[in-house]
Amino acid sequence: MITRPARGAVLAFDFGEKRIGVAVGEIELAIPHALTVITAEDNDSRFAAIAVLIAEWRPVLLVVGIASHADGGAHEIGRLSRRFGQRLHGRFGIAVDYVDERLSSQAAESALREGGAPAGRRAAMLDAAAAAEILRTWFTTPPQTSA
Repeated sequence: MITRPARGAVLAFDFGEKRIGVAVGEIELAIPHALTVITAEDNDSRFAAIAVLIAEWRPVLLVVGIASHADGGAHEIGRLSRRFGQRLHGRFGIAVDYVDERLSSQAAESALREGGAPAGRRAAMLDAAAAAEILRTWFTTPPQTSA
């Protein structure tokens, strides 16, 4: 379990094998903003793009969404997401927290539709919007305390 910082920027990631959605938010404001989608296929390019974002935003914490089945069972992409989070921590030395991302893509799609984003634009923005939903979940989930 990590200690939740009181202030600072947080970067959130919606990990996918083809795309990684990224969102940012300030802990004190608790307002997530869709930032970008990383579409690089190789890991070196993906982590180079993430390094640029980390240098720009200087996050105090990284949040990764963990996929699971609707019944809460483990999902293969969830295992890969957890591994991605471990690699983020190893490369950048920033604490990583995890959030159940079930239904984040559906919530993001709905928010984009309600916001009037055209269908073609929604597809390009979906992963970043899903990362914003993951960060929204993290902001609204009370920190766990040790027993």
